[in-house]
Amino acid sequence: MQIELLKSKIHQVTVTEANLQYVGSITIDETLMNAANLIENEKVQVLDINNGERFETYVIKGAKDSGVICLNGPAARRVQVGDVVVIISYCSMDFEEAKKFKPTVIFPDKNNHLK
Repeated sequence: MQIELLKSKIHQVTVTEANLQYVGSITIDETLMNAANLIENEKVQVLDINNGERFETYVIKGAKDSGVICLNGPAARRVQVGDVVVIISYCSMDFEEAKKFKPTVIFPDKNNHLK
């Protein structure tokens, strides 16, 4: 049996940009991506703490140590610059393997940098 579970979580980062004219996705600082064990094009769920929006998109690598969190394309309409969001990815694995799995969770500071 396969189940879905939390793989990676970036807990409470601030949206720095919203670019409606881009094709789509979320741009995330490469340092945060690496720390959270996320890769480019990975599907993520974005949870906006300010307005309760929850939506899915995919990751684009942003400049390293820039603190960038940019919602692109249609997702730009779901957030405001300055909103605080949680970014989550999930994985599927065997039930027994899942019992031993530990997700990667990071808690950046208010400037979207690692503490």
